[in-house]
Amino acid sequence: MSSAIQRTARQSPYKMRLVIDQIRGKDVNEALGLLKFSKKHDAKQIEKVLNSAVANAEFKAREGNESIDVDTLYVAHAIVNEGPALRRFMPAAQGRATPIRKRTSHVEIILDAREVKLRAARPARSAEPSTKKASGSSRSKS
Repeated sequence: MSSAIQRTARQSPYKMRLVIDQIRGKDVNEALGLLKFSKKHDAKQIEKVLNSAVANAEFKAREGNESIDVDTLYVAHAIVNEGPALRRFMPAAQGRATPIRKRTSHVEIILDAREVKLRAARPARSAEPSTKKASGSSRSKS
């Protein structure tokens, strides 16, 4: 398991969650493809975090002297939390000022490796032709 976190990304959490919901549970290659061709601006930020998580997984494997296949990695956990809001003020009518909250996000992605299932060998078919009964009507004619 490896992870990557980006704190205080200058994007609203609501908009980020729309993108992160699309990649949750998907394989890393499929998730990167979705993010690369997404029209959302947030996809670029999330793509950087995902690439960082993959690099962290490779580094962790290399450090532990293990081998890792990047194709087996999938997005096990992906969340977007709300970060600190930047408070700004905008001029309003009659000399007042209205507050503006520029929201930030914390993006957290955790990758895990899927277990590779080996196919069980099917028993070989016999060379004898199978004898099937003709499927006729079981009703007797009256």
